[in-house]
Amino acid sequence: MAQAKVLSEQEFKRALAVVAKRRHHARDRLALLLTHWAGMRVCEVAALTIDKVIGPAGEVLDEFRLDNDQTKGTRGRVVLVNQRLRREITAYLKTNPTLLGNDPLLLSQKANRRARGFSANTLCQLINVIYKEAGIQGATSHSGRRGFITELANHSVGIKVIMELAGHRQLGTTQRYINVTPEQKRNAVELIIG
Repeated sequence: MAQAKVLSEQEFKRALAVVAKRRHHARDRLALLLTHWAGMRVCEVAALTIDKVIGPAGEVLDEFRLDNDQTKGTRGRVVLVNQRLRREITAYLKTNPTLLGNDPLLLSQKANRRARGFSANTLCQLINVIYKEAGIQGATSHSGRRGFITELANHSVGIKVIMELAGHRQLGTTQRYINVTPEQKRNAVELIIG
């Protein structure tokens, strides 16, 4: 089975432009950004609750501590969140000021008085629809996570650090996520001078 496509910067902007026209644009934008900017799995995004995102003083936390039942496998993990993503989450929360405690961060369309979030499968389908509407061939709900890992590698972040950020236990798993382009290979051989 082919791996999910790593989006180019232009394709990512196109996906965000599609999201901007959608009815639930703030929610859909945040779903994409959590996968692209924090490398979260779709199941983790779907399971994310307000109490994992907001600190006691009402601030968006710079790390989310996910429990075993919110991650893949049988162990929790910490997701580090950069400043840009924290600003996006803050803006999103202003559109949903009634969310509290263990309410899901992302509410499904069918949410009513009792906050109801997405299943991992439904959120996966939503993200795939966004990429399809943007005309991006080969993109799946895993594209953001692969792009996150690839971008870190392209910025010379150490593989062990990437492994920790991705929540992988095996180095080989992390290595399979990294996308290599013909341009990168060309640039690499041009480094040889002697």
